[in-house]
Amino acid sequence: MAERDDDVVARAKTGDPDAWRTLHRAHAGRLVAWLSTRPSGDSMVAPEDVASEAWLVAASKVADFEGTSSEFAGWLFGIARKIGGSTRRRSDRRRTDPSDPQDAGAQLPAVPDPVLALAGQDWVRHAIASLPPRERDAVGLVDGLGFDNHGAAAALGISAVAVRVARHRGLRRLRGRLAGAGGQSARAGSEVPRG
Repeated sequence: MAERDDDVVARAKTGDPDAWRTLHRAHAGRLVAWLSTRPSGDSMVAPEDVASEAWLVAASKVADFEGTSSEFAGWLFGIARKIGGSTRRRSDRRRTDPSDPQDAGAQLPAVPDPVLALAGQDWVRHAIASLPPRERDAVGLVDGLGFDNHGAAAALGISAVAVRVARHRGLRRLRGRLAGAGGQSARAGSEVPRG
């Protein structure tokens, strides 16, 4: 059991704040970037809120986790995926806007994070978000955040083979869209008005 845990995870299980900081530094930015590419049923629930809740759940259940700090990422992302799904279902049931208009101006500005620079690119976000959910998640985790197939599989609750297939299909679909967009602009530029 404890033999599989690496040093960072073993220390985090004992409540070592340095170990938690190490895990947080390694995974927090990637988690928020990934969550920001996923559809949210409640526009008032920020990806940062879902990530925070995932960290709280992880802290309360870390004693049950067995593995290395890299396997921790898949486990943490899986927790966040489940929380995000619960949030969407709850929002669909309620269909309410929990924000107070007077509080809208009181929000603090976001501090830019270099890890999230890619997430700020609208064209990347739209291209990935346009994929079917499983393909979007596989491409986002493996190509966007550097997960291996096994870590992505743990995060998504599917097999590593299913991740590989979904990623392949998603990348093929994106390449097709890019080729189609490039071909359309080339055709549009080569058309000469007749007159």
